[in-house]
Amino acid sequence: MILTLLFIAAMLMISILLSPLSNRIGLPVLLLFLGVGVVAGQNGFGHLLPADTETTFLVGHLALAIILLDGGMRTRAETFRAGLKPAITLATLGVVITAGITGLAAVWILDLPLIYGLLIGTIISSTDAAAVFALLQNRGLRLNQRVSATLEIESGSNDPMAIFLTIVLLELIVQQTPPSAIDAGWLLIKQLTLGGIGGLLGGIVVAWLLKRFALIDAFYPLLVTAAGLTIFSAITLLDGSGFLAIYLMGVIVGNRQVKRMDDILQVHDGLAWLAQLCLFLMLGLLLAPEDKMEHIFEGIMLGAILILVARPLAIALTLWPFGFRFKEQLFISWVGLRGAVPIVLALFPLMADIENAHIFPTIAFIVVIMSLMVQGTTLASSARWLKLELPNEPKALQHRALEWSDSTHHQLMIFELDGEHWTPPRSLTGIRLPEGIVICATLRDDKLIPWNLDFVLQAGDKLAIIGPVDTEITLARLFSSTDSIPALREKVFFGVFELDANILLKDLKTSFGIDVPEQEHEKTLAQFIDAQLPNVPVVGDRIKIGPVTLVIKAMQGDEIIKVGLKIS
Repeated sequence: MILTLLFIAAMLMISILLSPLSNRIGLPVLLLFLGVGVVAGQNGFGHLLPADTETTFLVGHLALAIILLDGGMRTRAETFRAGLKPAITLATLGVVITAGITGLAAVWILDLPLIYGLLIGTIISSTDAAAVFALLQNRGLRLNQRVSATLEIESGSNDPMAIFLTIVLLELIVQQTPPSAIDAGWLLIKQLTLGGIGGLLGGIVVAWLLKRFALIDAFYPLLVTAAGLTIFSAITLLDGSGFLAIYLMGVIVGNRQVKRMDDILQVHDGLAWLAQLCLFLMLGLLLAPEDKMEHIFEGIMLGAILILVARPLAIALTLWPFGFRFKEQLFISWVGLRGAVPIVLALFPLMADIENAHIFPTIAFIVVIMSLMVQGTTLASSARWLKLELPNEPKALQHRALEWSDSTHHQLMIFELDGEHWTPPRSLTGIRLPEGIVICATLRDDKLIPWNLDFVLQAGDKLAIIGPVDTEITLARLFSSTDSIPALREKVFFGVFELDANILLKDLKTSFGIDVPEQEHEKTLAQFIDAQLPNVPVVGDRIKIGPVTLVIKAMQGDEIIKVGLKIS
């Protein structure tokens, strides 16, 4: 027992210490975790951890539930306006198309019966929330909201369709009397309905509990975890989609004003990483023996068809009605990352003990490694190449919510003054600051200095400010430097001119000599851009008009409020 505990702790420690290596060599950190498990298994240490099929299946479900809960709490409600409809279409119809194309390829490549080939296609058809959330957060990418919302919502909600198809196909293989179309349809409806209702009701109840009960600070994140796993387990027992339920619960809780939300998110960030780490270590141990890697060539061929043919076709067929630009479709198809979900689904045939069951986890394992190595390592570079990455929003060095009133949403923010903007030193006299803020103190050379309006600030000072949450970006623009990548600096991306979106086009014509059609003269910039776009406007969308390009710079809800102007 102690030896097993030593092995588990050592594996976790080694994986964590290797994580900084991922940024240096460009490999996804999840692949390093998987590699540690494979190396340990190949060297005969796998017997110290009970990495059998049933244990891995249980750990996989638990880990995926925690990952989806954390991902749901980080999904902002405003992203649903830009990504909900396309993401749901992609998570349902897109999964079916991907599974069908990949399944037919598996029949040809592996010389399998049609039903077995379709089962392989289904198992590897689902994008993985763990991989998508981890890579987007770890790379620090700020993507076009239409793209990021579609990817996040799709990866968090496509598991029910993949699980449903896997169960139906297994029933067709195993049962002498296969399920009818009505039975299969009812199973899908029940999965989605129970998962949706359970997640929404569970989120509302948990948010109410967090507001209603005064608990020890450490208990708030524990309550969310326990409630999430309770909802996940209960909905799964009722034959609903527990994965969908816990993801939706996370979305509801994360978008409510609940106590200790910063603490909850911080703890769950660690739990999500621990879940991913444990899951990929166990998957590596389970699939380590060399005799399970006998279909490498076939797996690579199937992975290539999935990445280069099936996923792009599914994207093109499902997203074109929503007006996605070609480069947005291209990026979404490229970020169809496979991770733990396909390998966990591949355990279903092993547990059902069907013929040639060992092929499924082997193929899934190869495709996952290929996806993480090929797609995961090129995520940031492809976003920049396709010009879908937005300049990073400036933010405070640290911030902490102050829960001293139910009706106010203030936070303590710490800013470090950079040399670029604060050389030579100067005071804030004459500088317009956001309303409702209070500057508390300055830290210079480890000495705390009381604040006054005539105080001269210099590079390296740390400034403590209390103010409304929505003032952070404005203050960060004043006190902090932003991007290290020159091509992504705001003035390069949005243009040197910032215009109010309520300016009339005729005034733009007067100022910049642009030839604007007469019937458009009385339209505002916001109205003109909105009419030109085929879908919901998001920050980063651009419209070319004569010698200039108009770029949406800021939005408030559905309304465009700031527009950048670039001169070609």
